[in-house]
Amino acid sequence: MIELTPRQLEIISLVKQHAPITGEQIAEMLGATRPTIRSDLGLLVMLGYIDAKPKVGYFIGQRGMKENMGIAQITSRPVKEVMGVPIVLRETATVSDAVVTLFLENVGSLVVVDAAGSLAGIVSRKDLLKVTLGNPQASSVLLSMVMTRYPNVATVSPNDTVLDAMSKMMTHEVDGLPVVETAKDGESTKVEVVGRITKTTITRLLYEAATGQQQ
Repeated sequence: MIELTPRQLEIISLVKQHAPITGEQIAEMLGATRPTIRSDLGLLVMLGYIDAKPKVGYFIGQRGMKENMGIAQITSRPVKEVMGVPIVLRETATVSDAVVTLFLENVGSLVVVDAAGSLAGIVSRKDLLKVTLGNPQASSVLLSMVMTRYPNVATVSPNDTVLDAMSKMMTHEVDGLPVVETAKDGESTKVEVVGRITKTTITRLLYEAATGQQQ
C-alpha cells in the first residue's frame, strides 16, 4: 500500500470539499504552484482517490468515495459495538488509589461509583493534579471530594452512535465518556456504568476505515 504524503491527503480533502475544483485552485489553496503539485495530482488520479474531467476540474474518485462510506459506517455504529471496559473505583477510594490505577491501566480518567454500583462521578488526571499540588496530605483524600459529580458528567448510552459520542466529547471538551444504562433499583434509579468510549477508540476506528483495515 502506498502511503500518501500530508500534501496529498490535503489535496484529497480539498477536492472533497470544493469539487469540481481546478488544479490551479488547489495549488492556490495549498500556497503552491500548479507544476509543484502536478505529480501529486497524477498519482492520486492513478490510485483512484480523485478523478479529473477536462475543462471542468477534479472530483472525488471511486476509492475516495469508498473510504467516505467506510467512515460513515463507523460513525453510525452503536457505541455498544465499540466500547471498552470501564475502569472503576469506589468513591471511598483515595487519591493515591486513583493515581496508581491511572498508571497501571494507562487511562486518562476513572469512573467513580457509589456503594450500590451507581455512577457517582468521574475523576481525571487534571482533578488529581489540582488536589496534589502543594498538598502533602492529598494521597489520603477521598475521591468523593475531588471528582466531578454526576449528573455533571457527560455520558452516552449503548444505543447512541459513535457520531453522538464524538459530538459530546467535542461539546464537553473531554477525552472519554462513560457508557451508562439506567435501571430501577427499588424506588430509586440506578445509573449503571457498562462501558467507556474514548477519543483513542474513535481515532483507531477511523484509521482502520481510512486504511481499509476495519474488521
